Amino acid sequence: MGILYDSSLSVFIVLVVILGGIASAATGRSVAMTWRPLPILLWFTFLLALAVRFLSFALFEEPLLSIQYLVVDYAVLLAIGLASYRSTRTKQMVTQYSWLYDKVSVFSWKLKPGKQDNY
Repeated sequence: MGILYDSSLSVFIVLVVILGGIASAATGRSVAMTWRPLPILLWFTFLLALAVRFLSFALFEEPLLSIQYLVVDYAVLLAIGLASYRSTRTKQMVTQYSWLYDKVSVFSWKLKPGKQDNY
């Protein structure tokens, strides 16, 4: 029993980090691909954390409504989802607006020199 998991570390890694992480990455990518705002990702990730928490309860007899484990699951899934969202959004901005933006890193872009952002 630990602060991150109830039954075992291997269950946490397989169920939350790997399986939930794959679903969270796909969720982040799909929210970014449809140009939806970030709060939509927060809501979808919360629903995904509830689903992962239910699987932990049904398969490994962990507590269903434990706030501590729900928050940990949500934080892990949100981190993965946000990384996927931001990397997809960066790729979109640099590809679709190649005349205006340069890619700085996997997670950010910047205005090209001599361009002005008219927002």
